[in-house]
Amino acid sequence: MKPGDETKPCIAIACGGTGGHLFPGLAVGSQLLNLGCDVSLLVSPKDVDQQAVKSARDMQVFTLPAVALQNGNRLAFLRGFWNSLRASRKLFKQRRPDAVLAMGGFTSAPPVLAARLIGAKAFLHESNTIPGRANRWLARFIRCGFVGFEQAGALLGAKRVSVTGTPVRSEFQTRDSAACCQALGLDPMKPVLLVIGGSQGASGINELIVAALPLLVQRGLNWQWVHLTGPKDVTKVAAVYDKLGVRAIVQPFMENLAVAMGAATACVSRAGASSLAEIAAMRLPSLLVPFPHAADNHQFHNAHAFANSGAARFLEQKEAQPEIVATLVLDLVENNGARSSIQSALAQWHAPDAAREIAGTMLRVIMEGDSAIEGGEEKSSKLQAPSSRESSSTKYQAVLRGGLGIWVFWVFGCFTSA
Repeated sequence: MKPGDETKPCIAIACGGTGGHLFPGLAVGSQLLNLGCDVSLLVSPKDVDQQAVKSARDMQVFTLPAVALQNGNRLAFLRGFWNSLRASRKLFKQRRPDAVLAMGGFTSAPPVLAARLIGAKAFLHESNTIPGRANRWLARFIRCGFVGFEQAGALLGAKRVSVTGTPVRSEFQTRDSAACCQALGLDPMKPVLLVIGGSQGASGINELIVAALPLLVQRGLNWQWVHLTGPKDVTKVAAVYDKLGVRAIVQPFMENLAVAMGAATACVSRAGASSLAEIAAMRLPSLLVPFPHAADNHQFHNAHAFANSGAARFLEQKEAQPEIVATLVLDLVENNGARSSIQSALAQWHAPDAAREIAGTMLRVIMEGDSAIEGGEEKSSKLQAPSSRESSSTKYQAVLRGGLGIWVFWVFGCFTSA
């Protein structure tokens, strides 16, 4: 980390691996900048990270070695974890951060542990209903955990938990639909259906839409489509729209997703927590098709929470026959009353102050110590009492400081066990 103004608090945000981790981290980083902090982003080498951080203004960006467990290759995971931990420690020697915020995923673990080795304060944010393995394990080392869904707090196991919601970038807010359509070259007088599968696309959703599209075209609907396929399927999907003579913008991804969401009448989407937070902020009626292989099936539970509150339609991929998809999408686009009801329900899921609340709590702890998040309703009205893990945290910190090599192998066992 490059030397900066030593009078400013220095915060590192570990947010790489997926857009769902990175974009909320960017939102918190922007708030920290507004509060006078120096901010560094720690990301993975993945293309989604490298593309997204191009929009990070006034933040230092550092790429750490990847640590994700892929294809059961545990030796590569251990090597990546160790290299990432060493890189984090080297980085923090250049300038010691006052705090590190982990946004979830395996890439967050080494920076948090490196921070603890030098005595910096650690925090994490869990955006899903079911906390991931990395966050569950890291929870014992942090000062406070922030969660997007209330039910995640009890499962996280942190000493202190604050229900903040999931941060979204400032551009995700209700917009003038006609202006957004014009920006995309679409007709503001015709409905627009947006199809998105998360930051890297979703072949499952692409296949569902391609299968349902002829049924919708047979109805003579005068719709327009914006379909973000991810990099693998763009040519194949574009060919289907062309063959059917449907007006569509088909791209692997779109940098300014907020414009596409602002133009959309309705949306078909996966159910990652970051995507849901953006959908709520934009008040966009959506059909949610959770990724069936998500860890702990967390997308199913995210979507179920939205659907139960009336804030979305919900369909499991295994049940998504073309006729069912076409019927649900048709109702979303053509039924004004249904869309209005969903938009009203989405308001409860929008947390416009999430990034500001996370940034503010971190700064209070840096400046005031743990008293900033204890015993003061005005300081932390949502914080819970310490969990049973609090008494054991010093034991793990001793292991952390006393035997790093043995400890890393223990981490490896925790992360890779079934």
